[in-house]
Amino acid sequence: MHNETYLDFCFIRPETGEFKTEIDQMLSKLFSKVNLNWYLEEKTADGAEIVVAEVKGMSSWSSEEETIEFIEEHAGEKFWEYVQGYKLFIYPAKRGCKSSGACNH
Repeated sequence: MHNETYLDFCFIRPETGEFKTEIDQMLSKLFSKVNLNWYLEEKTADGAEIVVAEVKGMSSWSSEEETIEFIEEHAGEKFWEYVQGYKLFIYPAKRGCKSSGACNH
């Protein structure tokens, strides 16, 4: 079953250029087999590059713990070097009738 997935990451490193491109490639590799899309916002401040990644879509993960486990197993060394914070929300698909009267079984 596919679940709504919302992930936010904050990546930071010393300013060297092309950070947004590197993060995009990193996320493409990490989530290559997951139906997720992302928006990246890049900033610079005090000699540092900051990229905030808003990731969303559908995944088979049923909990935040399962999502973290996937990331820990599949993310590369640079991901862990750059990531400074994250927020994860997984909303499991529910079976049953919706307010419109339509039922999912």
